[in-house]
Amino acid sequence: MNLPYQLFIALRYLKSKKRHKGISFNTVISIIGVAVGVMALLVVLSVMSGFHEDLQKKILGANAHAVVLSYKGGIEDYKPVMEKLKNEPHVVSTSPFVLGQVMVSSGRRAHGVFLRGIEPSLELKTTDILKHIKEGSIEEILEGSRVKGQGSRDVPWIILGKELSAMLGVIAGDTVNLISPVGEIGPLGMLPKVKQFKVAAIFEMGMFEYDTNLVLTDIKSAQEFFGYGSAVSGIELRLDDIYKASSVRDSVNKKMGFPYYARDWMQMNRNLFSALKLEKFAMFIILILIVLVASFNIVSTLMMNVMEKQKEIAILKAMGAKNQGIMMVFMIQGLLIGIIGTVIGVTGGYILGKIINNYEIIKLPADVYYLSKLPVKMKLVDFVTVSFSAIAISFLSTLYPSYHAAKLNPVEPLRYE
Repeated sequence: MNLPYQLFIALRYLKSKKRHKGISFNTVISIIGVAVGVMALLVVLSVMSGFHEDLQKKILGANAHAVVLSYKGGIEDYKPVMEKLKNEPHVVSTSPFVLGQVMVSSGRRAHGVFLRGIEPSLELKTTDILKHIKEGSIEEILEGSRVKGQGSRDVPWIILGKELSAMLGVIAGDTVNLISPVGEIGPLGMLPKVKQFKVAAIFEMGMFEYDTNLVLTDIKSAQEFFGYGSAVSGIELRLDDIYKASSVRDSVNKKMGFPYYARDWMQMNRNLFSALKLEKFAMFIILILIVLVASFNIVSTLMMNVMEKQKEIAILKAMGAKNQGIMMVFMIQGLLIGIIGTVIGVTGGYILGKIINNYEIIKLPADVYYLSKLPVKMKLVDFVTVSFSAIAISFLSTLYPSYHAAKLNPVEPLRYE
């Protein structure tokens, strides 16, 4: 099968004559410019996708996919509500919880945290936080038993995050005090409520926010400490598909009615994920400018090629080539530069992404970025979008030089030949 003459000539024009080596050098520069732009764009988008996915995974590991709350401030008879919620589509497990803010102290050290009361056997089926125990045993926790404290008296257990335990200077087996902001009325007026807990285990989610500011205990101890009686703060839901959370939320709101209402993980973290999505789009727009700069190299390369090939263009026209055919020659040439640069950039971006992900060459301060390493998640949609954008920009950059070549008067270059 014979190649169309436009493609054949375009391939030859990629190589310039020996006396015009600068043009072939400019072609190489144009290809490198496109490749660097594509590679940088893919690596940044992959890092943004990895950051989004890793953050989402850790947030959903420590929290449920959806929660059911009450406008009355608590759910009194929560077990029938849990049974009803289990019949909802996509709900695979439910778990009650009690949540409140307290101060945890050890010696002279103290820190404000969220205390979450849980039923361990149900919590294991609803969130992943108990699967990240790094120190201590959860056997007695799963049994729901109290542990022996100082003076051989029974005290409730508590689980701390790794960063918090380091901040307080405690390990599994030590005791800490919880101080409630809502005090008790004593002979001298309002006094802070203080209770001793024994550290049964230490977890590490790998997210500074949770490892520092979240502690767990059994639900009965939390109810007693906060004065909830038999009520709970809400009910956690785990779904078989996290992206069905909004439909489950709407269904629960419709069926349960007042005073109950549901919130899904996207609602509870809307600001964070919206900011990440906007930042990813902004980075795409900013870095696509690199490819636009490379497209100017393509324009200059083609214009120089047109100036060099004036006699050849005149001869082609004299042989019967139409303006559209002349345009196609230079459009194909510029498109080939864009395709070659894009292929090199995609390959380089994939390799660099693998290196960053596998060897963890970039470390992050966890207290600033929530994560301790730079995550990379390479998505096919990002590669396709970037490749299409780079090739499209390269093609658009060929239009003016190609039009200029097609409008060239064949008489002038041949007049003195």
